[in-house]
Amino acid sequence: MDEALWAAGRASGMTALVLLTVSVVLGILTRSGLPLPGLPRFSIVLVHRDVALAGTVFVGLHVVTLLLDPQAQLTLLDLVVPFLGEFRPLWQGLGTVALDLLLAVVVTALLRRWVGLRTYRTVHWLVYAMWPVALLHAIGNGTDAATAWFLAIAAVSVAAVAGAVWWRLSRWFVESSRARQEAS
Repeated sequence: MDEALWAAGRASGMTALVLLTVSVVLGILTRSGLPLPGLPRFSIVLVHRDVALAGTVFVGLHVVTLLLDPQAQLTLLDLVVPFLGEFRPLWQGLGTVALDLLLAVVVTALLRRWVGLRTYRTVHWLVYAMWPVALLHAIGNGTDAATAWFLAIAAVSVAAVAGAVWWRLSRWFVESSRARQEAS
């Protein structure tokens, strides 16, 4: 059973990283209002939301499976307070920080109607901090971090997010008029 939990923890962590990478890229694409091939523009928002939700579910699976796995030696306190863990405390702590940031984004998304658009958007910017922290956690704490397949996934993820952020910050990025109206 321990091996199955360990494998599930690793697989769910990698799946979460890939899904959250796609979500960050789609979030930037959403702000531009550009369509994806084969999808109407409005559906990008829905795909972004669903991918982010799936990524969050896989983060939850990652945390729960490793919490149940005696080999991982996680405690409930490790999930809340960063850098206290037994195994690679710095890298595990970065995972806790990423989890805390993700939870803040999820909670404000769920409470968007009550916290207001400005608060929601401000907290949503934490994704730009959460994603690299989660990646560092995967690199430093992941037992597969030195494998070719992990390095390939990490490199593609970094390239995708860096390219999307570069485009978002460039003069070529044009925010859709609808996105500007929502921000007002």
